[in-house]
Amino acid sequence: MVNTAVQNAIEIKNLTKHYKNFSLDNVNFTVPMGSIMGFVGENGAGKTTTIKALLDMIRIDGGEIKVLGGKPVDLSREKKAEIGVVFDGSSLHDNMTAKNINTIMKHIYPNWEVNVFFGYLKKLQLPEDKIIKEYSRGMKMKLSIAIALSHNSKLLILDEATSGLDPMVRDEILDIFLDFIQDEEHTILLSSHIISDIEKIADYVTFIHGGKIIFSESKDSLIYQYGVLHCRKEEIAEIDRSYIVGVRENSFGAELMIRNKEEFQRRFRKFAVEKTSIEEIMLFISRGKER
Repeated sequence: MVNTAVQNAIEIKNLTKHYKNFSLDNVNFTVPMGSIMGFVGENGAGKTTTIKALLDMIRIDGGEIKVLGGKPVDLSREKKAEIGVVFDGSSLHDNMTAKNINTIMKHIYPNWEVNVFFGYLKKLQLPEDKIIKEYSRGMKMKLSIAIALSHNSKLLILDEATSGLDPMVRDEILDIFLDFIQDEEHTILLSSHIISDIEKIADYVTFIHGGKIIFSESKDSLIYQYGVLHCRKEEIAEIDRSYIVGVRENSFGAELMIRNKEEFQRRFRKFAVEKTSIEEIMLFISRGKER
């Protein structure tokens, strides 16, 4: 029998957190062990709040969270050391060098791997003796990623980790993430605005909008099971509403986002359904209206 504690690296059930002008509203999703989950949504949608709840950085108002099989507040020092975290923006002291960081991290993480860290510095072309104040934004982000990958992490939680990097460096980082995930005990939660990055490497995609989870599905399901059709406004009434994700109307007619594309086309042969993308699905749901 498979131990359920190792089936999912992250489990979130009915997570709620209330602020004056924003709330996480019964957030639910799981991240299977050995996978990459793309966590997407516009600014202010709730991505960073969710991540802070995962890391026990904020007190939640309701729900349950499990990370690597345990509640965040109950994780041992050793188990916490298995989580690598990168936030958008550096929290490293300006006057430290990469060598200084290595010295400090050896005392923080019980599984700190010196050779791995310096190997990433070389691979990412980061100087060992230059103070962080003189690093570019992209260099600071790469250094943070190198740290996260150098203490035998089993779970990487990355909040906009590829932002501020040029396309070639982003591809290099994405390749490193793909190498990391080859071990089936390694898992990544990647929050990003760059949907092309998610489409390249993610196994699953979770879309949060206005503090609510709109969908959390496999990437293949999203790409192959959703589609867009164009029709006249009066034809919308002919279509079974269970297939309609959302509608956008314009002066020429209507666009519909359809789920279960193949089944829909067997039932409604008069309509042609076009391929779509994760970005289009997100934009459609954000800006379209439900029927």
